[in-house]
Amino acid sequence: MIDNLNIMLPEFFLSLSIFTILMIGVFIKNSFNIVFNLSSLIIIFTVAIILNNSNNEVKIFLDSFTRDPFSNYFKILILISSLFVLNSSKNFIVENKLDKFEYPIIILLSILGMFFMVSANDLILFYLGLELQSLSLYILASIDRDNLRSTESGIKYFVLSALSSGLLLYGCSLLYGFTGSTNFDVIANQLIKDNTGAVFAMVFILVGLAFKVSAVPFHMWTPDVYEGAPTSITSYFAVVPKVAGLALLIKFMFIPFSNILLEWQTIIIFISIASMILGAVSAMVQKNFKRLLAYSSIGHIGYALAGVATGATSGYQSSIIYISIYVIMNIGAFSCLYLLKKDGEYKENISDLSGISKKHPILAISLLIILFSLAGVPPLGGFFAKFYVFLAVVENEMYALAIIGLLTTVMSAFYYLKIIKTIYFDDNVITFETRKNTIAQFSIFTSCTILITFFLYPSVLNNLVSSLFIN
Repeated sequence: MIDNLNIMLPEFFLSLSIFTILMIGVFIKNSFNIVFNLSSLIIIFTVAIILNNSNNEVKIFLDSFTRDPFSNYFKILILISSLFVLNSSKNFIVENKLDKFEYPIIILLSILGMFFMVSANDLILFYLGLELQSLSLYILASIDRDNLRSTESGIKYFVLSALSSGLLLYGCSLLYGFTGSTNFDVIANQLIKDNTGAVFAMVFILVGLAFKVSAVPFHMWTPDVYEGAPTSITSYFAVVPKVAGLALLIKFMFIPFSNILLEWQTIIIFISIASMILGAVSAMVQKNFKRLLAYSSIGHIGYALAGVATGATSGYQSSIIYISIYVIMNIGAFSCLYLLKKDGEYKENISDLSGISKKHPILAISLLIILFSLAGVPPLGGFFAKFYVFLAVVENEMYALAIIGLLTTVMSAFYYLKIIKTIYFDDNVITFETRKNTIAQFSIFTSCTILITFFLYPSVLNNLVSSLFIN
């Protein structure tokens, strides 16, 4: 029992910490700052616990829970990205009167759900983690109850997510029915022989997972929720759940569905191509920066799925590298939005960026670096993210997928360059109040520094990802 407790120490610590700060929030008036700061400390301590834990692969509770390098890597990525997103948005939260003590607690609950998702080796534990995360995200999407757009986005996300969860749960029940087990390893062994019913179940599970990462054709909620939800929530949606969703997708393809590669490969290829094309085309006509980032995220998930579609270790590794760099780029992009404040109002339209290079040169160059990286311009980090994915795709002789990916990369460069043109060549319209959010500025600096210097030591991330259990 003590050994099991040690293996699940991050989850236990996070659970007990959530209960503790919930009590603090309930019994202490105006406790937002206390709960917020404690939440940040809890995240830091949880990272330290994971780093201190052994990286050996261990399975407990009838092999339903796994601790291994793969799950530890994604847990740390989820925690660090949450820490940056949460702290860079604090000023925005306070100024928009979202400073309720429940806010950081709900974030921590969603993180706990993601922990169980990435460590799950069983359909039941996976679904429990997924629903804990989803219920938290439903609340976050509509947390600004006095804002019509926020409540509308929350309802849209809730209805569509509930539909996808139903399909996913139906797929899980079918998979259990046709294989006789909910354990990933047993399911993988059962799928060595022909099992048409299990393939049918796999389709339903893929539909649910595609919704969670907002891949086409299950992306319909993404633009509306990104635009309607408060920017602090949008930045969280754009970064953290994507990490957990892709980790889960890779895990499903690698373990339970590893023996039916040909059956799911075509589906993933279609979803990847459709996401890349729609993300590139739809973003061109957007006027709202958050909505543009929504379509951009759909396209980026398409590139990440291209690596998964190979069904090879190199492809999985390239997808993990891609999502890691994607997190860095999006933290920087959304942190820039927190600096676009004028007369107490945060601006979201691309036209509001007109000529900001004249009054805010540092913000302009930061946006230039981040947007060029999102476009995949060398030698920035975003270029290497795409390079590793396309390298894995070509190595596995999937030339059509690589060509479509390269074409959509060129197409997507158009709308990134359009924003840069607005920043540098249009007449100046607005002077922003950029000096009051030091944490957002630090996030932008960190993001830009990593993206610029990544080409000097790409092997650091490569070697780290290569050491994961999917090697």
